[in-house]
Amino acid sequence: MNLEKVIFGFFIVFAATLNFGFVIGEIDNPAHHNALELFLAIVVNLIATVLKFGDRTQVGAVHLATSLVADLQLLAAACVWAYAAYVSANGVDAFAITTIVSLSAGALLANIVSVVMLIIETMMLRR
Repeated sequence: MNLEKVIFGFFIVFAATLNFGFVIGEIDNPAHHNALELFLAIVVNLIATVLKFGDRTQVGAVHLATSLVADLQLLAAACVWAYAAYVSANGVDAFAITTIVSLSAGALLANIVSVVMLIIETMMLRR
């Protein structure tokens, strides 16, 4: 068993599951979406992005692209949350949390694409 592939797969799947955990719930209810979970999703996605830099194949390039999209979406969601919490007079209301969850759902889609590619790539390997 290749430890590098295990770590790579772990972070890709972990990023997707954390992202899913944040997105799940009523889209406009701030009580259903935890800021800590968004932060952890960002950190794990950034780690997954760093792990994808070493692959020089076409599949590796698409893996990196999906990871960069997820990072961008999650960082944008964090910026919206920070703006709503610390700048906006309304705070983290239904409109803000809807925007945050929508951006995170886009990142989830990118993470799902990455997981599907990982599964396909793994199934195509022959011993």
